[in-house]
Amino acid sequence: MKPEPLIYESLLRRALREDLGRAGDLTTAAIVPPDLAGVARIVTRAPGTVAGLPVAARAFHLVDERIDVDLAVSDGDGVVPGEALATVSGPAAGILTAERTALNILGRLSGIATATARIVESVKPHNARVADTRKTTPGLRSLEKYAVRMGGGVNHRFGLDDAVLIKDNHLAVAGSVKEAIARVRRSVGHLVKVELEVDSIGQLEEALEAGIDAVLLDNMTIDQLRTAVELVGGRAVTEASGGITPDTAAAIAATGVDLLSVGYLTHSAPNLDLALDF
Repeated sequence: MKPEPLIYESLLRRALREDLGRAGDLTTAAIVPPDLAGVARIVTRAPGTVAGLPVAARAFHLVDERIDVDLAVSDGDGVVPGEALATVSGPAAGILTAERTALNILGRLSGIATATARIVESVKPHNARVADTRKTTPGLRSLEKYAVRMGGGVNHRFGLDDAVLIKDNHLAVAGSVKEAIARVRRSVGHLVKVELEVDSIGQLEEALEAGIDAVLLDNMTIDQLRTAVELVGGRAVTEASGGITPDTAAAIAATGVDLLSVGYLTHSAPNLDLALDF
């Protein structure tokens, strides 16, 4: 499922306005004749997984509708250093003006897809899926979660309104696991899933007694995760969370958890190194 232009076009317009400022592209306006045509390639300087090509293409079109972007690969494809992702042709001035905004978005999303693909590959021997979190860049959540999917991951909730996740501060207000779950069950509809963050086996036992749909096993050790998975015994979805990185993911997946929720994907993944060459 690709992101809808209605979702990301306003973001692109804001980014382009931010770059153009009050006076426009002074450098390009001074050097590049307005009627000059050009051809450039977007190439990768590093291996990775691509995400965001349609978004980057739209950035060029917003600057000048006469610019044509011919995609050489598709989102989700793996690429090698020096590989061309797209050919951009048309008015040279427009290509240069849109270049940085397009590459910023494409590099960011491809970096997330690349990091996701790396972790997905590392947990392949196990049954765990790799999910994102809400630790996303403000304004970029739908695109960053799309990039996770392009890397082979799955999406956790998109916001506060599509699932219930009872965390430690909610428990502090409610007074107990049982009371927090009871309040939620009285409040939400029957189609809304309910997950509880637990940091001890005792909390997990209470949650299972209350009939929880999913448990987020927060910052547990490998031994604790194994014990928790055995205790759950398939009665709820088990999700490991807390500081998971590409180096630790495989060992965590080996405990038998169903999901790894990895904030690293959207708050720490490095951009994929890209360039636009005329």
